[in-house]
Amino acid sequence: MNVPPVLLVGHGTVDATGVAEFVAFTDRVRRVLAAENVDVDGGFIELSQPTVHEAWTALSGRGHTALAAVPMVLVAAGHAKGDIPAALQREVVRDRATSYVLGRPLGPHPVLQHLLDQRVTAALRGDPGAGTAVLLVGRGSTDPDANAEVCKVARLLQEGRPYDFVEPAFVSLARPDVTAGLARCRALGARRVVVAPYFLFDGVLPRRVVDQATAFGAEHPDVDVRIAGYLGDCDELAGLVVERYREALHGDIRMNCDTCAYRVLLPGFEDKLGAAQTPHSHPHDPGNPDDPAHGHGHGQVEAVAGE
Repeated sequence: MNVPPVLLVGHGTVDATGVAEFVAFTDRVRRVLAAENVDVDGGFIELSQPTVHEAWTALSGRGHTALAAVPMVLVAAGHAKGDIPAALQREVVRDRATSYVLGRPLGPHPVLQHLLDQRVTAALRGDPGAGTAVLLVGRGSTDPDANAEVCKVARLLQEGRPYDFVEPAFVSLARPDVTAGLARCRALGARRVVVAPYFLFDGVLPRRVVDQATAFGAEHPDVDVRIAGYLGDCDELAGLVVERYREALHGDIRMNCDTCAYRVLLPGFEDKLGAAQTPHSHPHDPGNPDDPAHGHGHGQVEAVAGE
């Protein structure tokens, strides 16, 4: 096989709809690349199937030895910096005849701003964007650089568009949360706020965003709170994945090292500087037993962030 295949690597979710959307999106990318005879498969690092191990085994079983992996994540947080590279390296350790190159996370990218704008416009149902605030809600992370990327996306979404302003918020692990973000929009004078979940597919956290935004709207009838759709399975997103695939094969791939807490001393995160990544093992990964109490024991493969 002369053409390296695409391996889509997702985090995983306990939500069946989210899993189905990931699988459907893998099929979409497969269709997009069919004319070029590029093989495509995908799997998760934890929580759900198909697993990365299953996808890797399927591709190697079809004769592929050199793979190009694209992380299906929006920001370069712990999963992109540690867990995904470690999961892939475990496969190389199992099968020394195989190798991989790893692409960048999907965001930030103009395609994503365009998709977010489309979702917000749909939520407005024909109303003009003027007089509207947008609350962009990311997953949230203990990695300050990842949270800063969400703030950057919020600002990029505001540039050149008619929204009064765009504020960032997070549904877990970082502040402000959804409720605080909506309260800030209200305090800044917004009387219509579109909450835009910054997620690829459905799952527990996107639904939590919807629930919290709906509750805030019910408690504050003076604010018209609307909820946009998440990014979702679409051709534009597939095109971005193909771009990341080609970049992995032919480009100069670099992590966002300039502001990474593992490489740069950031106030409050001194313990992360220079620390090796020790990704946890995953329930569906053979040969890496889990901590029986938590299902997240430490794996045997260490990786330095950004490598």
